[in-house]
Amino acid sequence: MNITQLKAALPRELLASVVVFLVALPLCMGIAIASGMPPAKGLITGIIGGIVVGFLAGSPLQVSGPAAGLAVLVFELVRQHGMGMLGPILLLAGLLQLLAGRLRLGCWFRVTAPAVVYGMLAGIGVLIVLSQVHVMFDTTPQPSGLQNLVEFPSTVAGALPVENAGSGWQAGALGLGTIAIMWGWERLRPRKLRFVPGALLGVAAMTVITIWLALPVNRVQVPTDLTEAIDWIRPDDLMKLADPSLLVAAFALAFIASAETLLSAAAVDRMHSGQRSDFDRELSAQGIGNMLCGLLGALPMTGVIVRSSANVQAGAQTRASAILHGAWLLAFVVALGSVLQQIPVASLAGVLVYTGVKLVDFKALRGLRRYGRMPMFTYVATAVAIIFTDLLTGVLLGFALTLLKLAFKAARLKISLVQLDVSDHMELRLSGAATFLKVPALTQVLDSVPAGTTLHVPLAHLTYIDHSCLELLEDWSRTSGSILRIEQRGLKRRVEGRLRSVAGA
Repeated sequence: MNITQLKAALPRELLASVVVFLVALPLCMGIAIASGMPPAKGLITGIIGGIVVGFLAGSPLQVSGPAAGLAVLVFELVRQHGMGMLGPILLLAGLLQLLAGRLRLGCWFRVTAPAVVYGMLAGIGVLIVLSQVHVMFDTTPQPSGLQNLVEFPSTVAGALPVENAGSGWQAGALGLGTIAIMWGWERLRPRKLRFVPGALLGVAAMTVITIWLALPVNRVQVPTDLTEAIDWIRPDDLMKLADPSLLVAAFALAFIASAETLLSAAAVDRMHSGQRSDFDRELSAQGIGNMLCGLLGALPMTGVIVRSSANVQAGAQTRASAILHGAWLLAFVVALGSVLQQIPVASLAGVLVYTGVKLVDFKALRGLRRYGRMPMFTYVATAVAIIFTDLLTGVLLGFALTLLKLAFKAARLKISLVQLDVSDHMELRLSGAATFLKVPALTQVLDSVPAGTTLHVPLAHLTYIDHSCLELLEDWSRTSGSILRIEQRGLKRRVEGRLRSVAGA
């Protein structure tokens, strides 16, 4: 794009950047709180995701920042290893992403089965809801989804407006009010104001009510100087990365962040007709961004579909919008940090509860039905495993189920024995993959062939045949007293030579 085109597009890009900034502001802080981190950490990630990754990105209309999909993983890492170790883990994860992009492995991160991805997001959504309903009542969430579910009745009971009750019910009302505004705005907003995000309206309204009524609820704690929120990585912490559990955490973070980013980039490409995404460049840019976030002790980032779709719908056509949204975040935090300190935490929790519910995509589950029951089962099993164990276990279970389905399909073989019109001539029809798993079934069919029969075996409908089945046919042709005629048309060349000896036996 030349200077003249850039000047012509600048007003449109400015408007789009403001829209994305308004969407990103409450989400950056809310996701940080859901991750067990100070809100300022999420703002730092949003600024880096806009200014740095926006400049380097291979998907120019995608917007990067802290993602709800990583909140559960980060919360668990901080709980287990402390906030100080998140930086080294994120630095290593970012380095892995950068190397993967340089080695042009971007396309491989997109081979994850959709059922696993949707199930992962659904499980994360449920965990976010279960944890943030506690935050919405100004209480501390429990470390696991099951504990959050068990403790929910006592949290609600403790927040009821009875004599000597605390401010929990007031905080809960603010959270519910935020959810109600977001829900109503999504359905009733005027077409001319569709670019105004419901999350911003909900948080702004609840903040005004909190100030007006002077409600004694927890508020966002943001330092007046953003540099106070920076925790530079320490060399001593880097040495701890030799711990195998931390290495596994870094690999898991890199994989999940990369998969979410590239799936989001593919979705953004379907929303517009402009420049297509370069997945390897996007992966490298995300790696650089996450390495910077690790150095500064901020949250991890991914490409985020909510902010990216808002960017496209607002009319953005270049990367300038994503870069400018990061600049707006930086300017707002520096100039109006005191405004952020008035925001009730319960309202941001309400935003995350609403976001978590949206991650449980029942439409995606219904869409998987057309591919059979196994993808639907994989979706549900992945989500349930994440809720009741942890994120890594759930994702690994999803992969295991996907591989099991592939193995089952690969081993599927239809066997039928047909009497031909010519006397003493039969045909053994094989369709699918003839592997060692089917040797017993194939043996049973061959044993039923009468002695002296000429058996024809066409191989055109086989996708694969291994040495176990080949040796079975060879042995049978020698010992049965029957004649074997193998038709090799359509068979892959790598097994033809072996079958010539069988055919001539």
